[in-house]
Amino acid sequence: MENTTPALLRYIGNFISYIVHPLFIPTYFFLYLMQVLPYEFVGITEWQLTLRLFSVFWLTAFFPAFAVFLMWRLKLSDSIFLRTQKERIIPYVITMFFYWWMYYLSRNFTDQPLALKFFYFGIFIASALGLIINNFMKISLHAMGVGGFLTAVILVGLYYSVDNAIWTLLAIIITALVMSARMIVSDHSKQELILGFFIGLLTQVMAYFWVI
Repeated sequence: MENTTPALLRYIGNFISYIVHPLFIPTYFFLYLMQVLPYEFVGITEWQLTLRLFSVFWLTAFFPAFAVFLMWRLKLSDSIFLRTQKERIIPYVITMFFYWWMYYLSRNFTDQPLALKFFYFGIFIASALGLIINNFMKISLHAMGVGGFLTAVILVGLYYSVDNAIWTLLAIIITALVMSARMIVSDHSKQELILGFFIGLLTQVMAYFWVI
């Protein structure tokens, strides 16, 4: 069926999908915590904090993305966009490993917010559930990412005594934009988008009560 969506809307949808890619969510959450809870990063210099931010990006975005690139170059996948369920299996396993590693490291850090611990644990659980559900349907990773991000932002506001209203509103807007963008430019069904969102939401709640 021919795609009748205006070209401008498709361009905007793709742009939003790239900017708020699920691999970038951990980095964005770390940046958010740097702004909202700077006093929780006690005992480290600004340079050390920048290096820690870079390490989050390196481990949760660069390495998984590089693994997908290698899969494509080695002909293990037809596209770097992972359009089929089969192509998503190895990337799921790789991201699970890095998310677990980030959670494992966060348990030993006393100079960063506790929120990072439940966030990392939550995205690890989400990726594990995603891998299981991938056997039955191609769940939306973007929806899972923004669902987890929005929930984590709300939980930060509940746990810490901070004015989180503007950040929560921003997270809601970002979530709405990403969900709308994926409806426009992806081949996901509404059920795959909704399920992805609720997995991201529920796994963050589960991780929060487990860690806190």
